[in-house]
Amino acid sequence: MGDGRPFRIVILGGGTAGWMSAAALARFAPPTHSITLIESEAIGTVGVGEATIPAIMLFNQALELDEAEFLRETMGSFKLGIEFAGWLKPGHSYMHAFGEVGRQLGLLPFRHYWARGRKLGLAKPLAHYSPNELAARTGRAGPGAPGVSLPYAYHFDAGLYARFLRAYSGQRGVVRHEGKIGSVQQHGETGFVSGVTLEDGRSLEAELFIDCSGFRGLLIEGALQTGYIDWTHWLPCDRAVAIPCEKEGDFTPYTRSTAREAGWQWRIPLQHRTGNGHVYSSQFTTDEAALDVLLSNLDGKPLADPNKLRFTTGMRRKFWDRNVVAVGLSSGFLEPLESTSLHLIQAGISKLLALFPDTSFDPAVIAEYNHIATTEMERIRDFIVLHYKLMDRDEPMWRHTAAMDIPDSLAFKIDHFRRYGRHIPRDMDLFAPPSWHAVHIGQFNLPEGTDPLGAYRPSGREWLGKLRSAMANEAARQPSHQAFIDQHCKA
Repeated sequence: MGDGRPFRIVILGGGTAGWMSAAALARFAPPTHSITLIESEAIGTVGVGEATIPAIMLFNQALELDEAEFLRETMGSFKLGIEFAGWLKPGHSYMHAFGEVGRQLGLLPFRHYWARGRKLGLAKPLAHYSPNELAARTGRAGPGAPGVSLPYAYHFDAGLYARFLRAYSGQRGVVRHEGKIGSVQQHGETGFVSGVTLEDGRSLEAELFIDCSGFRGLLIEGALQTGYIDWTHWLPCDRAVAIPCEKEGDFTPYTRSTAREAGWQWRIPLQHRTGNGHVYSSQFTTDEAALDVLLSNLDGKPLADPNKLRFTTGMRRKFWDRNVVAVGLSSGFLEPLESTSLHLIQAGISKLLALFPDTSFDPAVIAEYNHIATTEMERIRDFIVLHYKLMDRDEPMWRHTAAMDIPDSLAFKIDHFRRYGRHIPRDMDLFAPPSWHAVHIGQFNLPEGTDPLGAYRPSGREWLGKLRSAMANEAARQPSHQAFIDQHCKA
C-alpha cells in the first residue's frame, strides 16, 4: 500500500480456489496485510481440477513446494497429455500431448514439414514425432533421465491439495474462521463490500474480498449483482456426475476423455484410486441415463456415492467488481475437457498479485484485470469449442455441435488451418500452436495446402526418419511411471 497502512483481506470460501488464493497471498502479499479465510465444513466443495496442465508447476514452484512431498500428500501422479477417445468418431482416438512435436527446421515449425511429408506419403502419423505421446503410451513419465526432461503436469486429489495448502497457509499467518455467511454489508454510496457477518453473529471487515464461494458467487453476484454471460449455445453440456472407483487397469500417465452419446467421460488415475466423471447435456439425455453410462464404464468398484453437479458454462461480466475479486467457479465455468479449472484459479491469483490494489481501487487497474481475464477465458472457450465442432459422430448432440455457428475468432482459426496448416495465435492464447495442431489433426481438420516456404526445402524422407528415431529414443529414456512414483513419492 502506498500509505503503508495495514490492509485486510477476507477470502470467502475454502476448497481449492480459496486455499490456493490464501497460500499465494500468504507467500507474496506484504507482511502488514492480514489474511482471513471463511469456510464451512457443512458446505461441500465441487473438487474440480484433479487433472492439470504444466503451468501448475509454476504455481507450486512459486510457493517453494517440494514436489515429492506434494505428490505424496495429494496421492498424485504424472500427466503427459490427454487421450481423446471417440471424439472424431467411435473407435478413433488421438492424444493432445504436452510439449513440442518434432523439431523446427529453419524458419518453419515441424508441423509444416509433416503436412507436406504426409501429402507426399513420407510422414508417419503425428504421434511418431511426439516424445510425450510415445512415453505416455508406454507407461513412462517422471522428471526424466539427465538431459531429457519432457513437459508434464499432474493428476491429484483436489480435496487433499486444498488440505495441503491449508496447512501451508496456516503456517504463514492465514487465519481460518469456520462458519456460514449470514449477511453482507456494503457501503451506502459506493456499493463496496465493507464486511460480512456470520450466522453466529461474528463480523469481519476488510478492504479487499476474494470470492471463492463456487457457483453461488455470494459476493460477486449475490451482493454486487455483476451479471453472467451464458455460453451454453456453444458448449451445451450443463451437468456432470462424478464418482471415484478402485484403482485397476493401467496406471496411465495421461488423462482420458471418452466421447459418449450426449457428452464425454473423464478418467484420471491417482495413486490410491481412479477419478471418473460424465459431463453431459440435459437437452440430449436424462440424469438417470447419464449415471448408467458412467457406472457401466468404470475400471473398478465405486468408492463413494455419485456427486451430481449442475452448471451454466460462461463467465461473469466482471471478474473484479469494486473491491471483490472472483476466483475459481465464482468467476465462471468452463467444463474440464482440457484440464483448465485449476489453471483459471492460478491465473486469477497471478493477475491479482500483478495488479494488486491500494485503498483507492483505481478503476484503470480493475479494468485491465478484467480485460486480461475476459480475453483468456474467451481463448480457452474457443479451444474447447474446437473439439465439439470438429465431429463426425451420428448422434443428436454431436450433429448439433458439428452444425452450430461458432465464434468468429474460432471460425477464422479453423479455416486458416484447413487452407494452410497454420495456427494464427491471438493475445492471451493459453494453448500454444502444438496443442491446436494436435486437435486439428486428431479430429481430421487436415490442411489442404502447406506453407509455401516448405516447398523450397528438401522433401525430408531421411530427415523425418532420423527425427522419428530421436523422438523414440527420448521417450525410451524416461523412467517407468509406476516405478518412479514407488521410488520417489509414493503416498
